[in-house]
Amino acid sequence: MKTFAGLLALLFCLGATRATAHTPYLAPTTFSPQPGQTIAVDAAFAEVFFVPEAAFDHAALSITSPDGELAPLQRVVTLKTRVAAEHTLPRLEGTYRLDSGLRRGATFRTWEMDGKQVTSRDPATPIPAGAKVLSNFQALTRAEAYVTVDTPDRRVLAARRQGLELVVSTHPNDLYVGETFAFSVHDDGKPLAGQRVEITEAVWSSDRKPEVVVLTSDAQGRVALALERAGTWVALVRRRTPAPAGAPVAEYSNTYTLTFRVLDP
Repeated sequence: MKTFAGLLALLFCLGATRATAHTPYLAPTTFSPQPGQTIAVDAAFAEVFFVPEAAFDHAALSITSPDGELAPLQRVVTLKTRVAAEHTLPRLEGTYRLDSGLRRGATFRTWEMDGKQVTSRDPATPIPAGAKVLSNFQALTRAEAYVTVDTPDRRVLAARRQGLELVVSTHPNDLYVGETFAFSVHDDGKPLAGQRVEITEAVWSSDRKPEVVVLTSDAQGRVALALERAGTWVALVRRRTPAPAGAPVAEYSNTYTLTFRVLDP
């Protein structure tokens, strides 16, 4: 995992925002389970969706039922390239929210002193006085997906109002080619204007290059995605924010993804 962490630090230091950087995702095996069905979910970091490369570990994988009950996923196994989870649904119709929880990653700090660059992941290591700080941040990541038993409802679609998130207007389990997926980008409950959003096709194999659509939110944080192809997709938002006073870093590097499926009409 040390190699992956080093690569992640380099990507962030270079200001990488492309979906081809290692990106977290949740991938349920079905978006339309039956009542009482046992569903499986993969949680991983990847360059190509859904070809897992590093486990989305240290995450609090959970599911929120249509009645609002929040519970951890029942069976979770951490492997080298992915976290594999299973959960047996109650016999309750409606939409369920799958959530990784907010994962606080390692701190990444790079500074230059006497012509030499030093990188440290240890927050207890002080940055020398007089050093030129090149980066000083912690990665915060969250991934979500929705699955629906029978008829979609909206009880679990309410905004969390904490951190970076996509607040959906169109139900993410009711998307068809020829229609539009409307959502808003929020951070701590406030809409983000001019925010870049990348929507990447899940091709399931590194043999084919995925289609990527790049959109920008309007003044009210709204985004409208024209649905032109069926398949599974991942919407990605990345944003740097100042860390609060007393934090061990100067900035947070926030990443959020939403996995959704588009069907032929």
